[in-house]
Amino acid sequence: MMTESISILAITLVTAIFVLAGLVKGVIGMGLPTIAIGLLGLVIAPVEAAAMLVLPSLITNVWQLVAGPNFRGLLKRFSTLLIGICVGTPFGVSFIVFGNTDIVTAVLGTVLICYGLYGLSNARVSIAPKTERWLSPLTGVVTGVLMGATGISALPVAPYFTSLGLNKDDLIQALGLSFTISSCALAIGLLVTGEFRVAIATTSLLALIPAFVGMFIGQALRKRIAQDQFRKYFFVTLLVLGGYTTYRALSLL
Repeated sequence: MMTESISILAITLVTAIFVLAGLVKGVIGMGLPTIAIGLLGLVIAPVEAAAMLVLPSLITNVWQLVAGPNFRGLLKRFSTLLIGICVGTPFGVSFIVFGNTDIVTAVLGTVLICYGLYGLSNARVSIAPKTERWLSPLTGVVTGVLMGATGISALPVAPYFTSLGLNKDDLIQALGLSFTISSCALAIGLLVTGEFRVAIATTSLLALIPAFVGMFIGQALRKRIAQDQFRKYFFVTLLVLGGYTTYRALSLL
């Protein structure tokens, strides 16, 4: 009876975690892996948590991508960035396989904190359209390397997109496009190195349901949020995620 109660409690907690992670992703377009991995580690083994996250992360990214209004335009505009992600990810994967990434993750979390604080201030950085020709592929390569090394795919692509002045719907869809390519490139890289075990990852199918429930709720909330409010919530969430990421990485050192 005790074991059964614990199992039911664990299932309930895991379900609630994926609903919460999906809700945050539905509102601001990112944060599902950071929230889910961090909180799942309190309930189940880290390896099981990572395996359970594979399909919810990938498929919610695809849904975020196709649900937006400007897929073709964004795909054309950021094609060199996406190619850059594919080029950079294998280098990051080789680092995560053979090295310790806790310090890198802590640095990325600190950058997220700084960027969140910057976004909440009155300071603004705008990128001229003419610089996208060379800055997009560079941003993609750096994003791919960091994604492969740490599993965090928000930097520097999220600051780059916001600096371009994208509206909230285009920003969410552009992030979905970038995260989808990042997830696929990471999965391929881990598969090639033998670190991605498909048999274990299939258990993540069940986690899709609560993740999508949360994401649908989050998307409904986003439609009710004005552009200025959305920007504020976006940067506050980056600040929180950055603080949590940094704390968790430093605690593992």
